[in-house]
Order: sequence, then C-alpha cells, then structure tokens
Amino acid sequence: MIPEILHNLFFDIFLSAIILIFAGLTFIATHRERVETTYSPYEGPALVIVPCKGKDYTLDDNLKGILANLNGNWKAIAVVDSEDDPAVQSIRASGMDMIISDDPCNRCSGKVRAIASAMDHFPCYPVYVIADSDILPDKDWLRLLLAPMSSSATGISTTFPYFRPAGGFWSFVKLVWGFVGQGMMESRITRFGWGGSLAFRADLLKGDGLNFFRSYVSDDVALTKLCKKAGMEIAYVPEASPVINSPDDFPTFIEWANRQTALSVYSTPSVFRYGIIFYSATILVFLSAIVLALSTTPIFALLLAPSVITSLRNAGRSRERKLHVFLLSFLIPFIYFYNLLKARETSTIQWRGRNYVLEEEQ
Repeated sequence: MIPEILHNLFFDIFLSAIILIFAGLTFIATHRERVETTYSPYEGPALVIVPCKGKDYTLDDNLKGILANLNGNWKAIAVVDSEDDPAVQSIRASGMDMIISDDPCNRCSGKVRAIASAMDHFPCYPVYVIADSDILPDKDWLRLLLAPMSSSATGISTTFPYFRPAGGFWSFVKLVWGFVGQGMMESRITRFGWGGSLAFRADLLKGDGLNFFRSYVSDDVALTKLCKKAGMEIAYVPEASPVINSPDDFPTFIEWANRQTALSVYSTPSVFRYGIIFYSATILVFLSAIVLALSTTPIFALLLAPSVITSLRNAGRSRERKLHVFLLSFLIPFIYFYNLLKARETSTIQWRGRNYVLEEEQ
C-alpha cells in the first residue's frame, strides 16, 4: 500500500514539474520580439574587409557578389596572410583590391589580424564592414546592412546567414542548426554581432578598444563586448541575410558546431548554464510526452506543442524541403545539448588551419 502511495506521489510531482516546464517552453516558443529595421539610408564612406584564407566553396561567386554591392563611397579590400594563399587567384580574377595581413597583434586570430591590418592601411573610414569569404550576398545586402549606421545610437549592424544545403544529410542539419542563431538574433537580450556579415563604427576600436580587439580570438565576440560596453545598440537586419553554401558531411559539421558553441561559451559563460537548462528541459518534456502518450493516454502528446511550434517556425524559415526541416528540428536540441557539453571541456579550437587556446578574457 505504502509503495503504491509513494509511487503515485512521485508520479504526481513529476507530472506537475513537466507541466510547469511545458508551460514555460510554450511561452518561449510563442513569444518573439518584432524586429524593426526601418532606417534612413546610410550614404557615408564604408570599407568592406574580406579576410580570406584558403579557397571557400563558391569563393569566386562570393567575391563577385560582394563587389556588386559597392558604389563610390563603399570600397572593398581582401586580406590574405601571404601571396601563396589559394584564395589569391580568385581575388585577382575578381578585380578586388588586396593587401597582406601585417598587424603586429600576438594573441589574436588570423581573422582579427586581417581586420586590424585593413584598418591600419585604411584608417579614415567612419564605418567598416566585415564580410567572410564564404558568404554569397544579394545585390542589396550592403545597402540594407549599412542602413542602421545612419542612426548615431547604432554601434553594430549585423545579420545571420542562411546555410543553404549543398551536400547530404548533415548539410540539412546545419541549415536547421543555423535557425537557432536566427532565433537568438530576434531577441535584444540574446542578440550578438555575427562576424560573417557585420558593420561597425570605427570609434569602437579607438585607443583601448583596438588593444582589446587585438587580444581576442573571435572578432565578433570582441566587437559585441565593446558595443555593449559603449552602451550602443546592436541592430539586426534579417533582410540582409547572405547565403552560405554548405557542402557539409558529419566531420565538418560537428567540428563547426562544436567550435561555434565553444566560442559562445568562452565569450559568455552564462550561455552554457542557460543553454543546458533550456535544452535539457526541452529534451525532458519531449521524451516525457512520447513515453506518457504511449504508456498512459494519447492526451499527453499535447506536451509536444513547444517542439512542434519550433519545428513549424523552422520549416517556415526554410527555402527548401520544408518537411525535412520540420522533422530535423526535433533532433536539434539533442545535438545542441551535446555541443554544449563538448564546449565545456574545450580549451583549444582549430580554425582555418590554426589552433587557438581559449582563455579567460578581461
């Protein structure tokens, strides 16, 4: 009798906890901030910095796409480590100007050095734009990305890419994984500067700001911190989202996902804590819904609502194979939970052929 009472009590407590978590996840899934991007055009000077290392997939088209966005006030410069870099041939064929990275920073990544080098060579621009060599922008990309810089309150204007699958199963997983980043961008609380396509005010890297930037592995982490420290806004422009053609297989995807998560945890330790809580809760409710629906009554399938809402939203964001995206969305919490655990124990990452130690920053 007593064991049965205890069993029922435990089940009631467990079910109450699941329902409370379900309510919280449903609220999160159904409440999104509206993203306003109504700005006057920015017509001032801007320099687009394109760090290049190795020959990215569709690099030739990517460079052409960037050049097609330029005008009399907006220039572009590619930055490479040496004349022997495989990207040099494509850069020269495109007609884009090029310099060799030569900034004296020691702890920085190759990309941070490339950006600092471009600013050393071209110091008079009020606004700089970082464009990764793997992005394929539309013709209005730069105009849209720069528009928020017409407001003096904006320190960073950024967007987030659409990872177009150019391979098999894991390239579609990367597409859906990327929608996590889009969701973070939609909230001012979790918004960050994405360094693949980011405009920033030169004033952020004046004096101590430049020294701070040069000490970092991740350019976007440093710029995000500097922008927040200055009390300036980070504008998100979803209309400026470029495409990244992604021919990923499992090894390339999992290395990329673990690295991205490690950089996030390294820059903001609370990402691990909140991420673990959110994704463990999501997984717990998802699995409980299935077990309870099969073992007791199908009514518990309603607990799948937060996962279904997120999956429908991801399918709506996708430009292809919406059913695939809908189904893969149920897998993402498990993958991201693994990424977080892996990131927690990661002290060194490999990025563009180099190893970087992730240390506590000031």
